Amino acid sequence: MRMLDLIEKKKQGGALNKAEIRFFVDGFTCGEIPDYQASALLMAICLVGMTSEETVALTDCMAHSGDILDLSDVDGVTADKHSTGGVGDKTTLVVAPVCAAMGLKIAKMSGRGLGHTGGTIDKLESIPGFRTSLSEAEFKTQVNAIGLAVTGQTGMLAPADKKIYALRDVTATVNSIPLIASSIMSKKLAAGAQNIVLDVKCGSGALLPNADDARALAEQMVAIGKTCGRGIAAVLTNMDVPLGTHIGNALEVTEACAVLQNGGAADLREISLTLSAYLIAMSLEKTYEEAYRAAEQMLESGAAFRKLQEMVAAQGGDARVLESETCFLSARMQAEVCAEQTGYIAHMHTQKIGESASLLGAGREKKTDVIDYAAGIVLHKKTGDFVNRGDVLAVLYASCAERLQAGKQRFLDALVFSNTKPEPQALCFGTVE
Repeated sequence: MRMLDLIEKKKQGGALNKAEIRFFVDGFTCGEIPDYQASALLMAICLVGMTSEETVALTDCMAHSGDILDLSDVDGVTADKHSTGGVGDKTTLVVAPVCAAMGLKIAKMSGRGLGHTGGTIDKLESIPGFRTSLSEAEFKTQVNAIGLAVTGQTGMLAPADKKIYALRDVTATVNSIPLIASSIMSKKLAAGAQNIVLDVKCGSGALLPNADDARALAEQMVAIGKTCGRGIAAVLTNMDVPLGTHIGNALEVTEACAVLQNGGAADLREISLTLSAYLIAMSLEKTYEEAYRAAEQMLESGAAFRKLQEMVAAQGGDARVLESETCFLSARMQAEVCAEQTGYIAHMHTQKIGESASLLGAGREKKTDVIDYAAGIVLHKKTGDFVNRGDVLAVLYASCAERLQAGKQRFLDALVFSNTKPEPQALCFGTVE
């Protein structure tokens, strides 16, 4: 078998069989297939596409390129949640403890943020003392004991995906639905959970801004999960507006805690309850309505918040800081951003809002960048709100004046004003089950 033949076959619109896909994945992962040939195949896939059978085969081969976490010795129904990423998306910090409080075993491996989206691991590391690196034995012991653990992905979890994604990132082959679906699902399958809920974002702050593309991605991932024997559902959610009001690592933890204590932003609460309900329904054989009411009860009773405190303490973090409404790590400087005109906020370009937070120090442009956990944005106004000139739109937090100025300019660039009130936007655009 020759890589050149695979490239030519895909370029001509042919479908690769599983043996050919395995030849590519194994050869590229071990270094036998050079970057230039892998790049050519990835570009051909981007231009021609893949059949559903090819996508399933690629996912399976990448999942089995390294360790597969065996959760069979976990007592109970194991469950996981994944988001395609967005600005202010801290739903894992609500969904995971809600579902764990319901008795599910949440065994979650999460990643770090890169670019304008934040990673759950970065958010948790803003909690003093919190350990995000657990051995497999520690991870499974904690899941068995308290029903919840969140750890960073191991280097041997779907290593083929890690290597292929790094190449896609520098060859303009990221926005391919089959490649995105196989990348996400290879990690989810390798992580071992029985049931998975996917939060697929669409809008100006999402990986796929177009709603049709987001639905196509959701359908492919659900099909992969079903073919591989997993319980799975996807919810299409709005990322044309930042989720909640807090953007930045420690700030987002405080907002998630506010929701877990029956406060916080209404949109964050609603999306979190929706995702929780789908995971509870498939795991505990309840109707969606029953599961939604049960999730609400976990918030209202305080059980979910206590579960988050329990997890933080188990992983070495200072759980006392979760009860504070202020940022655990105080930013050195802050500045208000005020409206420069009167009118309605017609649109917030959400990716630019996320870029503003990164410029303030809350995100990374390169994997080696150091995050300022206290940096970020607290929104006072969002899309649809009426403002007068001089009203405070947001408060920015950073370590220095230069970062504040850069973040402020990008934030203002993200806003579009109008004299007429925009139509309200839905939080959820549908589901794929």
